[in-house]
Amino acid sequence: MRHALKRLFTPENIWAIVLFLIAVALIVLTTDDSPNWIYQGF
Repeated sequence: MRHALKRLFTPENIWAIVLFLIAVALIVLTTDDSPNWIYQGF
């Protein structure tokens, strides 16, 4: 089990996870609570 975790948490994978979390946080923080594009047709 420990060997699998050591293979999973390589520096490349850690950077990929960090960048992914930053991208998700930016998407969540920059979108409004009510998406306006849904209501544009009405």
